[in-house]
Amino acid sequence: MTNKYLYITILAVLGFNAEAQSQESDNVPRLVVNIVIDQLRSDYLEAFMPLYTEKGFKRMMSEGRVYANASYPFSPVDRASAVAAIGSGVTPYYNNIVGERWLNRKTLRPLFCTDDPKFSGLSTRQTASPNQLLTSVLGDELKVATGGRAVVCAVAPFCDAAVLSAGHAANGALWIDDESGKWCSSTYFYASLPSWVSAYNGLQAPHNKIQGITWEPVNTLVGNFSYFMQRGTQEPFSHKFRGDHQYVQYKTSALVNEDVTNMAAQCVASYAMGNDRISDMLNITYYAGSFDHQTVTDCQIELQDTYVRLDMELARLIEFLEQRVGKGNVLYTITSTGYSDEESADYAAYRIPSGTFYMSRTANLMNMYFGAIWGQGAYVEAYFRNQIFLNHELLETKKISIAEATSRAQEFLCMMSGVRNVYTSLQLLTGNNEHLLKIRNGFNAERCGDLVIETAPGWRLLNEDTQENELSRASFVPFPIIFWGTGIKAERITSPVTIDRIAPTVARAIRIRAPNACSSEPLF
Repeated sequence: MTNKYLYITILAVLGFNAEAQSQESDNVPRLVVNIVIDQLRSDYLEAFMPLYTEKGFKRMMSEGRVYANASYPFSPVDRASAVAAIGSGVTPYYNNIVGERWLNRKTLRPLFCTDDPKFSGLSTRQTASPNQLLTSVLGDELKVATGGRAVVCAVAPFCDAAVLSAGHAANGALWIDDESGKWCSSTYFYASLPSWVSAYNGLQAPHNKIQGITWEPVNTLVGNFSYFMQRGTQEPFSHKFRGDHQYVQYKTSALVNEDVTNMAAQCVASYAMGNDRISDMLNITYYAGSFDHQTVTDCQIELQDTYVRLDMELARLIEFLEQRVGKGNVLYTITSTGYSDEESADYAAYRIPSGTFYMSRTANLMNMYFGAIWGQGAYVEAYFRNQIFLNHELLETKKISIAEATSRAQEFLCMMSGVRNVYTSLQLLTGNNEHLLKIRNGFNAERCGDLVIETAPGWRLLNEDTQENELSRASFVPFPIIFWGTGIKAERITSPVTIDRIAPTVARAIRIRAPNACSSEPLF
């Protein structure tokens, strides 16, 4: 009799658990939409709120879980390193993507982060793959968890954003070619460009419409509404796209986001994403930076219009997905790449301390300094951005350790005007103090130099050979992380959070493992 009641109790418990699991499975999104907005800023996002519709940013921020104080746990940040970190849940120290470009130590030439001559371009001359990304991303883990049945796709105006957000196992990655103005991809993802992409290129790609396009404010109020008060109210603008770089310029305009939404919708329809119980994943990159990489001062109204149009595109995307996949079946994540195009500033005119740090001149002085100690030779092999690469073969021939060479170089560089700090590769690889952490997280021994120079705020770092000119600023770029959709309750959280926690949060929501190098905790 006792056994009989025991069995009944066990069956009742098992039945309850099965029912609970069934209820929980109903809360798993059929489609995850990861949206990264290049150069999105909280201050601009909130400032232009009076110009938005009720169905885009306003809806997401009022109904979603908003982390208002987000940041990147590494420095420096650009689009490629940001996208890779969001998808992998780890910093460049682990995922290998230290930036859009780095110096190839073998050839001493800059290498683009997705360059891969093994895979030909489709509708582009650009060869690309995610093979430089050394960890898995969310889409990869979703593929593994579902035995390859989940559909994973990425759409972006830019190659690096599309390829890195797609990851290694994705069904496809699509971006707009700088030369042809057509949507393109790589043989890494497709044997040939899908027929639906080719058909779309024949009708709606930027290539077909750019000659007849004039970019003007979509809302007449934009010309009268001015958040930026440096020059007062601005006159509405009018831009056409001409010349050899017309598509490069077009991709920095507000108009490109409409193309991204259209192609994202095509992906969802063509792959039948979100149509079954297996979660699919769509990675989208939008653009919210300044037009043609100008300073904000020179394109104030264009930037306002970019945010207004972006709001409209988000509303259009949401409406399409609710009709196609069903309201409550989609989980959205929205965040920023966490940087913005630098402002030009004539600090000298206002008697603010500033100057220029010359990389070529510095390399020559270092060679003279080392030559006086160890004999003549090209001790500095190359320099790239704010990094100096030493000649390891020469040092080995002269029986000089890397530790000694970098230590002497560090002492020498720290005495130069405009230098705030100098970090050695050994210092970054072995140091654990909090001050070094952000620099260390953005460093990768295989991709970065032996010495990393941090110039003082207000100083420019100039490469005399390439004329690349960067202004050093320690300004904080505010941006949010927003979760909205399936299973999300409205809440605004002001506690600081970092973007490496997005991947484990989404992984938990769709019940898969976090990316293989990610050790961060989910946000909720």
